[in-house]
Amino acid sequence: MKITIFGSGYVGLVTGTCLADVGHEVICVDVDADKIARLNRGEVPIYEPGLESMIRNNREAGRLRFTTDAASAVHFGMLQFIAVGTPPDEDGSADLKYVLKVAETIGEHMSEYKVVVDKSTVPVGTADKVHGVLERTLAARGAEIDFDVCSNPEFLKEGAAIEDFTKGARIIIGTDSEAVRRGMRECYAPYNRNHEKLMFMDVRSAELTKYAANAMLATKISFINEISNLAEHLGADAEHVRHGIGSDPRIGYHFIYPGCGYGGSCFPKDVQALGQTATEIGYEAQLLEAVEAVNLRQKTKLFDKLDQAFDRDLEGKTIALWGLAFKPNTDDMREAPSRELMEALWQRGAKVQAFDPEAAEECRRIYGERDDLILAARRDDTLEGADALVICTEWKAFRTVDFDHLQRTLRTPVVVDGRNLFDPRSVKSAGLLYYAMGRGDSLRRQAA
Repeated sequence: MKITIFGSGYVGLVTGTCLADVGHEVICVDVDADKIARLNRGEVPIYEPGLESMIRNNREAGRLRFTTDAASAVHFGMLQFIAVGTPPDEDGSADLKYVLKVAETIGEHMSEYKVVVDKSTVPVGTADKVHGVLERTLAARGAEIDFDVCSNPEFLKEGAAIEDFTKGARIIIGTDSEAVRRGMRECYAPYNRNHEKLMFMDVRSAELTKYAANAMLATKISFINEISNLAEHLGADAEHVRHGIGSDPRIGYHFIYPGCGYGGSCFPKDVQALGQTATEIGYEAQLLEAVEAVNLRQKTKLFDKLDQAFDRDLEGKTIALWGLAFKPNTDDMREAPSRELMEALWQRGAKVQAFDPEAAEECRRIYGERDDLILAARRDDTLEGADALVICTEWKAFRTVDFDHLQRTLRTPVVVDGRNLFDPRSVKSAGLLYYAMGRGDSLRRQAA
């Protein structure tokens, strides 16, 4: 098939590249000329394992192209995917201006039947708005051209997006059109051979499914973090609790790791957007409000633990920080707990020495050059002259540590582990004061 993808960000690049990889001809179009120029030079603007080589291979094979020419891109594909950003507006709702602008662009240039596919994460009712924009744009041209609009939400985890696209559990299509069903079956046929993954439903249900999925996963994270906070006060170990409840197949182990809160481009904005949708229809979504509130509070826990360890005297302290990205295998720092921590430390006059395997450049882009931030080239370089160590991201490179070396190197033997990577007994035996998430006050007292 010939497929057009509007948007060369995270979702657009992964979608376009994976579809090209199974033999479709794909054009990705973007208004950002610099980004398109970089992609045409073989430079990938995001970090996602395996994506760069896949883009290179499909470009060389002639199946994947990048352009700023919207008119030619509209003429190219029967399927027109909209995969542009939907950033949160001031009230938390999803800003649809980019989605609707693409719809207008398609309407301005189309000359034959098209299927417009909402791939962006959008509120319920967006397909109707896209349909309305297309109708009005075609009417302004005096053109009578058939088209369909469908919803095809993405379910991609940063750091595992290619596997999620190629081996995902389901492919959801919201439509009432038989023509759309045929076209989308053909599009996804290479990923639907082993067993039936396509799930057809009405458009509004498809749109809501995306938000419901992310809100459910965010709820699990906030729930286990709430339990971890209780565990700290009760002298219990949240890791033991996690194993206990995770063994129940109705609950499972996924997304119940105590930590310092979720971040990224999806969970924070999607929970807020779904809550705003509820507000707009006069429904009080108490659970969604609680999920967000718990997460915002959880992001302050790292600083609170440091503050406690140093008796609220952080002025002039140097803090080693391992992990900047909101999760491993990405360079994305949107809503990352590391940002909450660093900004709080700087306000109190502390200095940060940070290392992340992929996110250093993104950190530099966000904060620029500043005297109270050193971005180290190696993990252990952050420890030199540091008063304490904080772990924000659970990169594999942080899981194996010489605790005796930590104890000798740190000025003060304080480790704040925001991801519960270590066994408290091992940390204790090295003479370190260990502040983890929900591991019980008794463990810290023993370590002290």
